[in-house]
Amino acid sequence: MIKTKRMLAEAAAFSRPFRISNGRKFRLSDVDPGDTRGLKSKQDAAKLLERGREVLAEMQDRLYAQDRWALLLIFQAMDAAGKDSTIKHVMSGVNPQGCQVYSFKAPSPQELDHDFMWRTTMCLPERGRIGIFNRSYYEEVLVVRVHPELLRGQKLPPRLITKHIWTDRCEDITSVERYLHRNGVIVRKFLLHVSKEEQRRRFLARLDQPQKRWKFSIHDVEERKHWNDYIHAYDDMVRHTASAHAPWYVVPADHKWFTRVVVISAIIDALAELDLHYPRIDPDKQKELDAVRKALAAE
Repeated sequence: MIKTKRMLAEAAAFSRPFRISNGRKFRLSDVDPGDTRGLKSKQDAAKLLERGREVLAEMQDRLYAQDRWALLLIFQAMDAAGKDSTIKHVMSGVNPQGCQVYSFKAPSPQELDHDFMWRTTMCLPERGRIGIFNRSYYEEVLVVRVHPELLRGQKLPPRLITKHIWTDRCEDITSVERYLHRNGVIVRKFLLHVSKEEQRRRFLARLDQPQKRWKFSIHDVEERKHWNDYIHAYDDMVRHTASAHAPWYVVPADHKWFTRVVVISAIIDALAELDLHYPRIDPDKQKELDAVRKALAAE
């Protein structure tokens, strides 16, 4: 119990400085991607991460047993910011039965025949479970905004494609997240903020190391040419979609070991706000269990 209380305090201390519930004045350039908040080494971070995994595993077990709440975690980032490895390291201690991970790539022809939220709505977590979106509906105000020619493939009536379309989509997203909140789905969103120089180093590592080479795509390098456009899109996205019920965590990502500590801390902090407990046994059920115990003991 003492360890859990300490971890809850640490979780709040590490995550809340990066939490944005009102993004009106947000600028990504104000966030240092190399920040570690005084955490000095990978070794210290590894100890925090391990403690966090133990606490998260216990909280997830209660979430699953209680079957009242669901938790949706959304990850957005530039290429090579560490989304995959963060999900892997943070969630490695939870029960796979209570966790669902979905990675959203370019939409299929079937998905393009629906509204832009359709494919992600089909993957929302059930009560008692943690759902993870590796990229999400936010691609519709990021990559589609940077490459507006993609709108032509979405079969929208031309008169709906106005200069306000990105603001409109952010408004729609905010409404959906408010709806989810009102229905017991806790939404937490992570923007992993990597510097352009660190991205370059990671791309080179993918080329140099056989175990990472498969991750490399020439498309990733082409997207670097649009870096400033993406920064502008991220700024606008956070300004229009950060809210108290679905906050963004803009997490420094130049040091993966620090990124993981912030993310697991934010998840623990979110679950700590809920009244998570194992289902309570009513008197009639307790009598039934007592009778079963008595019968088993008598065998």
